[in-house]
Amino acid sequence: MGDINSNLETTTGADAIDTAIAAGIDFDGSPIPPEKLELYHSVMGLEAGRQRSGVSNTMRSRIVRIGAKHIPQAELDQKLVQAGFAPLKEKEIAFFYSGK
Repeated sequence: MGDINSNLETTTGADAIDTAIAAGIDFDGSPIPPEKLELYHSVMGLEAGRQRSGVSNTMRSRIVRIGAKHIPQAELDQKLVQAGFAPLKEKEIAFFYSGK
């Protein structure tokens, strides 16, 4: 069967997850169960059909969601404001930073 992971070039970067999902294989080489793939594709299909509110809003949401994993709250808030985005909202702070 060969090395299953040879098809997965890397486990870093935003595209790594999409590549693994498309291959149906997790980073450890195990197959992703069909039920999980089916649910994932079903939900992503719903998301694909959702009307978008604007590019800037989506950019900000992604920055907050991902930035909160890597950047301290005060620094992310400052970076948002400096870039012309709205500062962190109380509900975002509570959700992303309350356990840190």
